[in-house]
Amino acid sequence: MKKIRFIFVQFLASMFMLSSCSFLDVVPQGTLDESQVKDPSQIDALCIAAYSALGNDHYDKPFSLWPYGNVRSDDAYKGGNDQADLAAFHYYEISENIKTDFAEADGLWFYAYQAISRTNTALSVLKGMNENDYSLKNSRMGEMYFLRGHFYFLLKLVFGHIAFVDEDVPLDQYDFIPNTLSNDEQWQNICDDFKKAYDLLPEYHSEIGRANKIAAAAYLSKAYLFKAFRQDELNNYMGTPDVEDLENVLTYSEVVMNSDYRLEPSIAHNFLPGTFQNGLESIFAVQYSSSDGTMFGRLNWSDVLSLPMGLGCCDFHKPSQNLVNAFKTVNGLPDFDNFDNNDYSSDYDMADPRLYHTVALPGVPYKYNEGLIYEESWNRTPTVYGYYASLKENVDPSCDCFENVAPFYANSKNRIILRFSDIMLVRAEALIELKREIEALPLINQIRERAANNSFIEYADNTDIASYPVIGWNNDYARQAVRWERRLELAMEGHRFFDLVRWGIASDVLNSYFKTEGIKRYYLKEGHFDKNKDEYIPIPQQQINFTGGIYTQNPGW
Repeated sequence: MKKIRFIFVQFLASMFMLSSCSFLDVVPQGTLDESQVKDPSQIDALCIAAYSALGNDHYDKPFSLWPYGNVRSDDAYKGGNDQADLAAFHYYEISENIKTDFAEADGLWFYAYQAISRTNTALSVLKGMNENDYSLKNSRMGEMYFLRGHFYFLLKLVFGHIAFVDEDVPLDQYDFIPNTLSNDEQWQNICDDFKKAYDLLPEYHSEIGRANKIAAAAYLSKAYLFKAFRQDELNNYMGTPDVEDLENVLTYSEVVMNSDYRLEPSIAHNFLPGTFQNGLESIFAVQYSSSDGTMFGRLNWSDVLSLPMGLGCCDFHKPSQNLVNAFKTVNGLPDFDNFDNNDYSSDYDMADPRLYHTVALPGVPYKYNEGLIYEESWNRTPTVYGYYASLKENVDPSCDCFENVAPFYANSKNRIILRFSDIMLVRAEALIELKREIEALPLINQIRERAANNSFIEYADNTDIASYPVIGWNNDYARQAVRWERRLELAMEGHRFFDLVRWGIASDVLNSYFKTEGIKRYYLKEGHFDKNKDEYIPIPQQQINFTGGIYTQNPGW
């Protein structure tokens, strides 16, 4: 079957209902006890409920992390009507006036821990099963460890200092687990979950959408790369990545490189619906759907706000001028030092082809539809947020996956969490940090060679991209190149801010961005990134209150 169906059996849904005060601290009335769940179909429903949590988010509490990974970086503006429209995300964008009681952050924390609680419930039941009675025990346990690791990974990126609750923690002890583990210990916990998944999972599943061993290896390589860039308790990067962690990156990324996953012929394939989904490059993706018997279907509510006004609502998540300028090329290569001196114009600038897959540009076909030209009039407030729109998460409105959920329009196109090119760049970065940059060169150039494929964007007549030459490929230049490549290849996919923090350069990059971009977008003049504070948003005060002060607030807050 194409996808795992996210079915909610009513009695299982009641098992996971949480009180409004804290995750899993009150047992609802009239629920099944875990000891009563013995039938394989019931166990499968528990696991499906955990998968379902991947899509149980909302546009103001998005698991795509667009406000935190893109808008907090130099890649995107918040968008919408003005600064007061989802004001919390405006404050995250400028790194000013952030409060500890923002409902959006509290909701994200709650939704993620709700998802984690589902994995823990399933794991608790699975551990009590005999494999002779339930042959899928190990595989399902691996899937639950994978999903739990995924949600802890998201929480760690955003909040920095989080509490780890596993399936062995008694229910009455949940609110007594502090969030005071060191940065390294937290990343090790996440790596441990993915390692358990790796050890238990089959290499592939017949049911597309389930996590497999290759996905666990991919996530292990990413988690170890973040772990390698050690931070002290004030969020300072320690200066030199840990060699053992980098070697682990190579070990697990090699598993991915030797798998059946590959680069798609065109980058466009990763961001198109229908038969393009779950393709060669999609290692793990959220499986959305429509017309499945639920009120709206399993639609992508994370990204429902990013549609241009000319097609629906609401013109959020808009590419920055700085990002668009970064796609400019000179002799096919990036201009690292001068890219932002002048704003991009198709009249006299050459561009990396990936610009046309990432950014909706005025006068250019929208989502490859030459009968649908993106118009300046589609922008909601161009004097504030400019004339660009985000493409990757959106679809051509003529697609039957495009759904009217008034006042919004959503779609059921999958959202890729792990894709092959990301892991290629993870591996390349580890090689460069290990002073083996010559081995990283072909990995980066393969991605650039794929980017040169102009299928789907034949109308773009100013594209130019070249491979990096061996001559001049020293360690410093290679590091700059792989970081640039991550920005362009993964633009608007929720990675940029977290990379800047990992590299220890967020303060320098963003304060420079506020200064230069503030000339073009006046509200950014108010922006300032405080080192040793703004690397992570504050732990929601509501959660600190719920635990009676067990949680410790992040530095600076």
